[in-house]
Amino acid sequence: MSDATIPPVKLEPWSDADFDVLRRQNTPEMTEHLGGPESEEKLADRHRRYLDPTENGSMFRVVLPSGEVAGSTGFWDHEWDGEAAYETGYGILPEFQGRGLAVAATIAAAEAARADGRHRWLYAFPSVEHGASNAVCRKAGFELVGESEFEYPKGHFMRSNVWRLDLTAD
Repeated sequence: MSDATIPPVKLEPWSDADFDVLRRQNTPEMTEHLGGPESEEKLADRHRRYLDPTENGSMFRVVLPSGEVAGSTGFWDHEWDGEAAYETGYGILPEFQGRGLAVAATIAAAEAARADGRHRWLYAFPSVEHGASNAVCRKAGFELVGESEFEYPKGHFMRSNVWRLDLTAD
């Protein structure tokens, strides 16, 4: 995607009011490649972690110029191949999909990770079967470095592509 086609989004820190975003993302459609919907208790646990940056890194709601919340993204510490790095993830609500917002949110999260400055690499691990999520990584400038067995959520293993972005590159 060229800069001219990236839609404007703003990342705002995750707040107590964002629990509804998690609920709206917790559908069979949105979790098909992530092991399926989570229980209300697991969602509440996830929300608590998102509110505590020491527990789960930097989590954000993705906000459109209209003020509508389109989904979530973030980055957190993750060791990969013996090296400290960041991992990122994203979820755009169905009614906002197909507009390039996941790419825009991922680029914005990468910029936030770059500004954080503690690690060189930002990784993403979408299922090899999730074409749209892999396209987000490619369009956001990540490099495909291989495949791996990946656990997400805890207890659910999937075959994932390993995408990485060099945060020190211009």
